[in-house]
Amino acid sequence: PSKFGRSPPNPHQPQGPDMYSRATLLLAVAGAADAFLATSPALRPSSSPALCTSGRLATRAAPASAVLGLKAQKVDDKTEVREYFNAEGFNRWSKIYSESDDVNEVQKFIRSGHQETIDKVLTWIDDDQTAARGDSFCDAGCGVGSLAIPLAEMGGKVSASDISSAMAGEAAKRAESLDLKGSATFETADLESLSGKYDTVTCIDVLIHYPTEKMDDMVGHLCGLAEKRFIISFAPYTIFYAALKWVGSLAPGPSKATRAYLHAEEDVVAALKKRGFKLQRTEMTATNFYFSRLLEAVKE
Repeated sequence: PSKFGRSPPNPHQPQGPDMYSRATLLLAVAGAADAFLATSPALRPSSSPALCTSGRLATRAAPASAVLGLKAQKVDDKTEVREYFNAEGFNRWSKIYSESDDVNEVQKFIRSGHQETIDKVLTWIDDDQTAARGDSFCDAGCGVGSLAIPLAEMGGKVSASDISSAMAGEAAKRAESLDLKGSATFETADLESLSGKYDTVTCIDVLIHYPTEKMDDMVGHLCGLAEKRFIISFAPYTIFYAALKWVGSLAPGPSKATRAYLHAEEDVVAALKKRGFKLQRTEMTATNFYFSRLLEAVKE
């Protein structure tokens, strides 16, 4: 179990070479099909009515679980993501990122996988005591505050943002309930509009919403906000995961209108290096429905 007491042991996580074994492949392929039934959290409707909310904001984007099969359409990614996470996506993902029992088995995989990634980030930050000494953090795409809130609790000065006002508002509400007003601020903003300088910038499970041709610029923009360190996670492109994505696209169920993008690790590393950042630590979290590569890069 995590030293932070958040993620339970995950008996379903493949380990070592077995991750690519025949048994794991069959499980994952079966899971890919099941993920796209009507109850799947990976499904995002092509159009959803916006949910009107008020209050302070802060949020994050969907996890790398959505890596499984999606067909691209000519719809603006940013608009689609904003509309989804202000409506049906908010109801679905805020439930996943909580202690609610009202989740299905696929959502449980996603919850545990995402929390494992969050806990790995918190372990890195706890090890070097940067939050404890009061360093500043920008959590870009903060969702409901799964990372931003623990960082504030550890002593960090956190500026968190999300493209969804509903998600950002929920994050602010959760932080307020813990009396973290002075340690964490939340706003509604897309990644491109973020500005300022921070000791550490984090962007967890957000890159899945950005196509390959936009990834380099997005990484570059966020690197420009980081004075010391940039921590990012993404759904990695491999033949194995690409195959699962394709299998998922063939599964029956509602229209898979939303896109999920895989990124080659070497491309992400190259984007970091181009901005003067070198890789320091890496991690990988993989379950049947969640695949996330985690990189920590420091300024040279």
